[in-house]
Amino acid sequence: MNEIKCPKCGEKFKIDEAGYADIVRQVRDAEFHSDVQKQENLLKSEKESAIKLAEANVKNALQAEIAEKDSELTELKTKLGSLESDKRTAIKLAEEQVRNSLQGELAKKDSELLELKAEKDQVELKIKAEKEREVAVLKSKLESAETEKKLALSEAISKAEKERDGLRVKLASEESEKKLIETSLKEKYEIQIKDRDDTIERLKDMKSKLSTKMVGETLEQHCQVEFNRIRAMSFPNAEFKKDNDASSGSKGDFIYSENDADGSEIISIMFEMKNENDTTATKHKNEDFFKELDKDRREKNCEYAVLVSLLEADNELYNGGIVDVSYEYPKMFVIRPQFFLPIIGLLRNAAFNSLEYRKELALARNQNIDITNFEDKINQFKEGFARNYELASRRFKTAIDEIDKTIDHLQKTKDALLSSENNLRLANNKAEDLTIKRLTRGNRTMMEKFEELES
Repeated sequence: MNEIKCPKCGEKFKIDEAGYADIVRQVRDAEFHSDVQKQENLLKSEKESAIKLAEANVKNALQAEIAEKDSELTELKTKLGSLESDKRTAIKLAEEQVRNSLQGELAKKDSELLELKAEKDQVELKIKAEKEREVAVLKSKLESAETEKKLALSEAISKAEKERDGLRVKLASEESEKKLIETSLKEKYEIQIKDRDDTIERLKDMKSKLSTKMVGETLEQHCQVEFNRIRAMSFPNAEFKKDNDASSGSKGDFIYSENDADGSEIISIMFEMKNENDTTATKHKNEDFFKELDKDRREKNCEYAVLVSLLEADNELYNGGIVDVSYEYPKMFVIRPQFFLPIIGLLRNAAFNSLEYRKELALARNQNIDITNFEDKINQFKEGFARNYELASRRFKTAIDEIDKTIDHLQKTKDALLSSENNLRLANNKAEDLTIKRLTRGNRTMMEKFEELES
């Protein structure tokens, strides 16, 4: 028992372990959902802050890059203008030098002509020839100067164009590099945002799964699918159908039944499946459904009743294996879904083993044989069988627990399984050795009847 103090009135009261565990689980679930919600809100705020910070960083980086490129472009334009000005200045200087050179030569030649005019008559032919020769030389010099001027101008223009093309290529390269940097930053922050979104979705998915015991199917569908999966191989002559008869005011979920070749019923089991979500406000217990299930079994004339339940998930009694509650309601068992097929197999095998005894009993009744103390021996047999079954069930639980532990406990698991097999073998031997003669041994009335039958 655990003692709890009321935070409002201060009164202390005691509750059992199950109630205390239920309160602890409710508080733990509420705190967990609260933590998940806080984590989700925190991730959303971090995501928004990261997006805003990334946008601001990208914007500032792009503005800085654009300002830098604008300044470089302005500088390049200034250099290009300076080169154009230098080119025009060089052309003007070249023209002035050529013009001055030509004017000087012409002035010199004019002075020589003036000096030679006095001697014109004597050397007129000679001067004329020299003049023509000088004119030819001057023309060739003039043509050579013009050619040099054009070559210099062409070289200056070509050099300026090359520098201009180089500046354009450099500017284009810087523009492409700026775009690559922008694209890289964008992809980087998109990946970070996608990772945050995936984290949020994963938390949401985990939160939704925590509120569901079975995904994609109900407990009834699960059991029906498991039975139909092996029906053709293990239960070819059995029926497993929905209980649709609610004429008595209630009904179970499924009825398993099987008959022999003569049409006599071998076994019949009433199944009830119970499950609930974690978000259900009022939690049910397995014992809340025992009375109704026993009523349905008796009204439908079923031999056994089985409750397949996922309720009370933390209760070790129901988590241990097959639970026999016949001490309260006859022939009733409570199991988890993983023991659905094993319980059918166990009850079916027991029914087949007792089929011959029931036939012999019917024959004895038809022959008016005294069956004094027969019911007591049948009950003794059932108690012995139930005791061996209980031992086997306990050993089976021990084996399951040992398998879940480490490899070091495999020898203990083997011993538990061997012990369980031995008890099952003893139970089976008892069932096979049981005959009418053994049951009537020591009964004088029965011995006389058998002697009369033999004679």
